Amino acid sequence: MAAHEVTLDFHRTERIGFDEAIFSQGKSVEQLTHILETAKGRGASLLLTRLSAAQLEGLPARLRDALDYEPVSRTAYFGPLPRPEGPARVAIVAAGSSDAHVTREVARTLRYLGVGSTSFVDVGVAGLWRVLDRVEEIRQHPVVVVVAGMDAALPTVVGGLVGSVIIGVPSSNGYGVAEGGHSALNSMLASCAPGVAVMNIDNGYGAACAALRVLRAIDRK
Repeated sequence: MAAHEVTLDFHRTERIGFDEAIFSQGKSVEQLTHILETAKGRGASLLLTRLSAAQLEGLPARLRDALDYEPVSRTAYFGPLPRPEGPARVAIVAAGSSDAHVTREVARTLRYLGVGSTSFVDVGVAGLWRVLDRVEEIRQHPVVVVVAGMDAALPTVVGGLVGSVIIGVPSSNGYGVAEGGHSALNSMLASCAPGVAVMNIDNGYGAACAALRVLRAIDRK
């Protein structure tokens, strides 16, 4: 039955410049097995996102052992990766170390896409000096992905200090009225820093793909 429920898009790279990722959440082990076997048969690489430890353990050993799995981001690589070329072009700026589930998804997706990145972790505005100490390093990157939960003020601060393209990602971290990232999302959407683009809650994968689109637009000039 799994074969009839899955249609992989192997021609997406030809259309938009990067492969389909496999959003694993909600997929059965049977479906994931079919996907990986299909990719293996075509000699294709895959990025799997939102892959749980239980799904990983349920896969046949031959496929499980072929995956490079990172448990915090719940991402996995299947097949060889391209070698990143040149210096890191994307800065990943995280308000707190508790945002690692998002920041690592950004970094791992960029690595899959062949883009180098530099992470600046735990530089939230509760200790503003932390981001100010790193701002010159952050400015060296043409694209900056900023991940923050709670009040999510960090993208506004970075957007007022750095002239790079700023992509905000609200994380689901926070107490009570943080509401699983909805307050952070609203805060970023209401940012007074001009030109801050905002992704959906915890969507590190989407932020990495947006960063790649920006870099390719820059390179076409």
